[in-house]
Amino acid sequence: MKSPSENTSLKKFESLIEKKYLVYNSLFLNLPYQGVDVGQLLPLLSAYCEESLSASKSPIEIIDSFFDTHTHLKTEDERNDFLFRVISYVERQVVLFDSIEDAALPKIREDVDDSKLSDLMSQTKKGGNWDAVFQKLDDFKVRIVLTAHPTQFYQPAVLDIMSELRGQIVQNDVNEIDLLLNQLGLTSLINAKSPTPLEEAKNIIYFCKNVYYNAIGELYSRIKSKVTNLDNPEIVSLGFWPGGDRDGNPYVTSDITKEVANELRMTLMKCYYSDVKRLCSKITFKHVDEKIEALRDQLYSAMFNQDYCLPYRSILDPLLEIKKIIQENYNSLYLNDLQNTIDKVTIFKTHFASLDIRQDHSVHKQVITYILRKEGLINETIEELSTEELINILLTQEIDVSSFNVDDPLVADTIANIIQLPSIQSSNGEQGCHRYIISNSEDIFSILFVFALFRWTTNDISYVNFDIVPLFETMKGMCDAGQIMEDIFNTDLYAKHLKRRNNKQTMMLGFSDGTKDGGYLKANWSIYKTKETLTALCEKYQIKSIFFDGRGGPPARGGGKTHRFYASQGAKISNEEIQLTIQGQTITSTYGTKEQFQYSCEQLISAGLYNFTYHDEVTISEASRRLLEDLSELSFKKYDALKQHEMFIPYLENVSPLKYYSKAKIGSRPVKRGQKKQLELTDLRAISFVGSWSLLKQNIPGYFGIGTALKNLKDQNRLDDLKALYKEVPYFKALISNSMMSLSKCYFELTAYMGEDDAYSDFWRILFDEYKLSKAMILEITEYDELMADEPISKRSIENREAIVLPLLVIQQYALQKLGQDTASRSAFEKMVVRSVYGNINASRNSV
Repeated sequence: MKSPSENTSLKKFESLIEKKYLVYNSLFLNLPYQGVDVGQLLPLLSAYCEESLSASKSPIEIIDSFFDTHTHLKTEDERNDFLFRVISYVERQVVLFDSIEDAALPKIREDVDDSKLSDLMSQTKKGGNWDAVFQKLDDFKVRIVLTAHPTQFYQPAVLDIMSELRGQIVQNDVNEIDLLLNQLGLTSLINAKSPTPLEEAKNIIYFCKNVYYNAIGELYSRIKSKVTNLDNPEIVSLGFWPGGDRDGNPYVTSDITKEVANELRMTLMKCYYSDVKRLCSKITFKHVDEKIEALRDQLYSAMFNQDYCLPYRSILDPLLEIKKIIQENYNSLYLNDLQNTIDKVTIFKTHFASLDIRQDHSVHKQVITYILRKEGLINETIEELSTEELINILLTQEIDVSSFNVDDPLVADTIANIIQLPSIQSSNGEQGCHRYIISNSEDIFSILFVFALFRWTTNDISYVNFDIVPLFETMKGMCDAGQIMEDIFNTDLYAKHLKRRNNKQTMMLGFSDGTKDGGYLKANWSIYKTKETLTALCEKYQIKSIFFDGRGGPPARGGGKTHRFYASQGAKISNEEIQLTIQGQTITSTYGTKEQFQYSCEQLISAGLYNFTYHDEVTISEASRRLLEDLSELSFKKYDALKQHEMFIPYLENVSPLKYYSKAKIGSRPVKRGQKKQLELTDLRAISFVGSWSLLKQNIPGYFGIGTALKNLKDQNRLDDLKALYKEVPYFKALISNSMMSLSKCYFELTAYMGEDDAYSDFWRILFDEYKLSKAMILEITEYDELMADEPISKRSIENREAIVLPLLVIQQYALQKLGQDTASRSAFEKMVVRSVYGNINASRNSV
């Protein structure tokens, strides 16, 4: 039975979203499409697809029958042209639904029973432990790290239309909405060519400038108004990967990194200039006006000239001086406006977002091998050296690589990038670029290779103002993480480096690749245990541990309801900061507007404070831990068997749209690491791996193995224990809730025809059986009548979105089936598969 607040929010969802969508969608009937009237036939096609899929018809049967029954189109070219028009139409329906839902979110969230920061503050004040919470709030930090954006592809022009559309929807101005929809119909939603890393960076800097600059400033001001004497401008900060993340992306070079750093700084100067220009029109007082005008002129120069770098204090000090004069001589007039600008300067300084550098461990091994070979320390490979010999070379050998004449482009660029990092810090400030992240960290050399490269590119290691961050993402990496970090903490030279870095060690855990490697439950439980191990280890060595989570958009990559995840961390896990990657459609769906961004950030702050205040309530008992361990191993066994199945890779390559990801011109990064012709799971990027399962509407990485694990324990008469685990352990409840979302987005009817396929029928049935079992078992342990019964708004959003894109899903499978036949229209069907990717993925987000 739904609570009164849930019923109220559902009614609002119906009136503010569903009904408005029906009204505004009807305006699409006038979109400038010529020929067959897509707007008239699309609702009929949607209903026909749903009815036919329920009857287990194949996509080819559905599409061909629809054409024969409901149109006069006979030739393949005519029919394909119609299908492309359907794709374009549905893409814009998704944009419309996004805009309507985003516009309605503030009102709908008024009734959603989520943990709000203001509510938590009130509770802690009443509870008498406000002093401790205030102390925590004074140094607690949330870092939102924006990553390369290959699963969301609204271009800036489309984002501007959406922003205007949201405003007009709130005003309910039908005439303006009609104009905007017509503009949308004539505006391309897709890239003509794959974006460069610089273009990707600029697309995300769009959000920094147009959303986050004011959103973070306002949020900080609001929190300060509730907490007297709060001084924590880094309570919410931005990190940035595009232009610095070269893992698997050969197009990210040292020149690109420098360009992106300049773009971040110069864009920030434009934001400052706009604020200061507005202040100039208000602060017109004697002895003050010339000071603020001088600052405006300096900012004007800094926002266009990349060689003119205005230092942080040169911006802040004049503002503080003006503030003092206004307070003393001008009755504090416009002080709030001035203080808001001062706050933003203290938050963003001269970097806007901190640019992280990331590279795979295998590349560093290649670079070190090249250097040692050139120095005559090895003949061919570093395996010629013992572990002790190699460590000794990395820590004590004096090598100057700054003047190396390198003939390997990758080696040369890796060295050139490390050499230029101090100059980026000089331009953008140390916070502008201060972390080097190593993907696939599985041994001590993942850290020592990078440490040695910093040693060999500087004359004095004490001037290396960089944090070296291992990324543990495989099962092996997480299993060995404790020993790796203990060994590095006991390395004298590195320990001295940590001391210079304020005895703080950041360690990254990878949800995306972890899930790909170990399956959903095993990966998440391994990450939890690894954090506990590393927290205890850092406490032993009196080092502050910071965890940085590589989370993706969908639950299968660590997404979902992240605030629940962080609120459920126990007392054995460091709670100094919350740092997480935001990627894909999550940037626009959860952080894409000022209201969304502030809401999501407040929830993360609230989750961290909740965990600090009530960590005893979320501590997992030994009995519960044993149960989680059993579930983890049982689910991994099932998932690992699937990975080893002979049809696993062929199914992904031939049934899913995997091989067409690279043709979609979504992002600059290839779908897999390396140049091997034969596809291997270890090389496949998690985005394309999870995305392919999502486009199949099977979402395997989000739940596979859970059903088998739960059923196994039920058969051991442990069902009551499982029910208690869900009710009493917030961490487990968060995991199951995310799996319910993955299961809710499944639609096996789409591929039911595979159940009769000669090659893939057995494999498809393995997937389908586990889906049914997982759904049944989760409903049994949660005692719900339906999936996501505790999240009715998100469930309703999913249902609406899946209904909108159903024709796209069928068209994509239709095209894939055609490509499996001998067809003269191969290029057209390949393009059809690719074009169907955009709307399908954009529709997969959940905003509410």
